Amino acid sequence: MNVGIIGSGGREHALCAFLKKSDKINKIYCFPGNGGTSSLADNIKIDLSDFEKLKELIFKLQIELIVIGPEKPLVDGMVNFLEKNKIKVFGPSKIASQLEGSKIFTKNLCKKYKIPTANFGVFNSIEKSIIFLNECKFPLVVKADGLAAGKGVYICETYQESKNAIEEIFNGKFGDAKEILIEEFLKGEEMSFFIISDGVSYKKFGTAQDHKRVLEGDQGKNTGGMGAYSPSRLEDKELEKKILKKIIEPTLQGLKDLKTNFNGFLYAGLMIVDNEPLLIEYNVRMGDPECQTILPRLKTDLFEIIDACVNKKLESIKLEWFEEKSLCIVLCSKGYPDKYDKNLELKNIKNIKLEENDYIFHAGTEIDNSKVYSNGGRVLNFVVKSKNLKDAREHAIDLINELNWENGFFRKDIGYKIIKA
Repeated sequence: MNVGIIGSGGREHALCAFLKKSDKINKIYCFPGNGGTSSLADNIKIDLSDFEKLKELIFKLQIELIVIGPEKPLVDGMVNFLEKNKIKVFGPSKIASQLEGSKIFTKNLCKKYKIPTANFGVFNSIEKSIIFLNECKFPLVVKADGLAAGKGVYICETYQESKNAIEEIFNGKFGDAKEILIEEFLKGEEMSFFIISDGVSYKKFGTAQDHKRVLEGDQGKNTGGMGAYSPSRLEDKELEKKILKKIIEPTLQGLKDLKTNFNGFLYAGLMIVDNEPLLIEYNVRMGDPECQTILPRLKTDLFEIIDACVNKKLESIKLEWFEEKSLCIVLCSKGYPDKYDKNLELKNIKNIKLEENDYIFHAGTEIDNSKVYSNGGRVLNFVVKSKNLKDAREHAIDLINELNWENGFFRKDIGYKIIKA
């Protein structure tokens, strides 16, 4: 079978690498892919908003299954378009994708189905938002509605910080925001919880802990993710039952009541407070870099799982996992998440010798004349699978030091809470 992957980040390189292991796949095409996927698949540059052009290429290249990695094509309705044209696709519908596409959609769903989450207010102007601040306790959280590449969330310690966040959002920092959320700040520990669903049944698909802040000790600005480890240190059977019963199952029921269902990966960003889960947000795809830590732990053929999903046969698949843990460190361009330079060569990357449980997934790279260059803020993901997270982190740092890229930086403390413990 020929398979197409939509996207160009570290998540898509990981999906490509693990799908490539299946003997049921003949060829993989990446739209548009990156420097890493080019060694595993054919990269095809395309405007992902041009659904008609994508359809033409799918038929021309005899692609039988499309796997969508990032959120924007899902929110824009790519799944609906492809299914209308009789193309098999793994990913949720446009309506189901509103779980990520609109934070307000999700909050209203929580309210209706009594899904535990932070108290919140919705506002459609700077003026109304600022008036509400006078009634608030700090810290609080200000969120842009809609997609913001993981960066449209402000944790505000003071009135002035909150006011600045509101003004930035309404003045277009994350696009044309019509509404914002202001919600209470929850004190606890975050957890990324994943399921996979075929619209009929679902299965748990691992846990992880992301590190969003740019600086060590979880300080500084929010980013798309500086690193992650899997499984989460909070994972246990009792908590899992609560998450499924109180959060996942009511959400899936809510979508069914809207005359849709969920096909794909669903990622619940949770805050765990006194061993009780509260929903922070949903992503309607694998997280990035959580995907890069979860897939190395998967024993079962990834293609067989996805193929079962698109054919509504997930129940027939048994998911098996390796016992080892996995840790990912993201190497970023200096200046990220603000301004940074592009087109900087990664000279030593081809000299790095990877062992069996080592992975380098490209995130923001491209290849020109056999040389690898940076073209994004998050450039490379260094992933190590090991029995011990401390060993995994030390080895990942050794690999980054071996690369010796003077234009990059990374957090040396990924997993610090569990490793210290």
